[in-house]
Amino acid sequence: MLKIKNLKAGIEETKILKGIDLEVNAGEIHAIMGPNGSGKSTLSSVIAGDENYEVESGSIMLNGEDLLEMDPDERAHKGVFLSFQYPVEIPGISVSNFMKAAINEKRKNLGQDPVSAKDLLHKMKEKMELLNMQKGYLSRNMNEGFSGGEKKRNEIFQMAMLEPKLSILDETDSGLDIDALKVVANGVNKLKSKENATIIITHYQRLLNYIVPDFVHVLHDGKIIKSGGKELALELEAKGYEWVIK
Repeated sequence: MLKIKNLKAGIEETKILKGIDLEVNAGEIHAIMGPNGSGKSTLSSVIAGDENYEVESGSIMLNGEDLLEMDPDERAHKGVFLSFQYPVEIPGISVSNFMKAAINEKRKNLGQDPVSAKDLLHKMKEKMELLNMQKGYLSRNMNEGFSGGEKKRNEIFQMAMLEPKLSILDETDSGLDIDALKVVANGVNKLKSKENATIIITHYQRLLNYIVPDFVHVLHDGKIIKSGGKELALELEAKGYEWVIK
């Protein structure tokens, strides 16, 4: 599904990604771990098309299509979803109206008619039950006054509604207590299918107690320096990053 080859990128004169090679197949969950400043969030931003980053060389292919030739909106329409580390507040726009606009924009790109109010409400209720969300969420302004856990849960709700092919969760566990972490992880696990894939970016192994990855990659100084199975995350938790960075 996703094939990244020799990806090099950065901001202005600062080189951050220094040759990333990564392949993610449909039905898989990949965890990317590493210390602060290793390039984890940069990688997620570059895949999603953040224009603050400049790609020096390499390629990012999604189902045979070159993402680097697409703007961020087009990448989203092709099925790329990025859950932000720090979701922004959007005053004056309710969660329900935001989702209606996002879904209809996606349908428009696919040449489909706008979703009916009845079908939209039915789908919203279905996904809210999946994530144990209260009905009041839909009428609240987007992330305004939300706790850290509510914001992250809302991100997973958006993922559930948009049904992306590739979901990138950038430190979704940041700021979550155990109960919220379990709810978010449960949602991610239930949304997994043979047709989609997920990349989880995290510092800590604790999220991977609830979302079991097929592969774990260690990113350091802009490169993936070690890959393995779920056992690698447990080893990192026990030994830290120093042993693998040496």
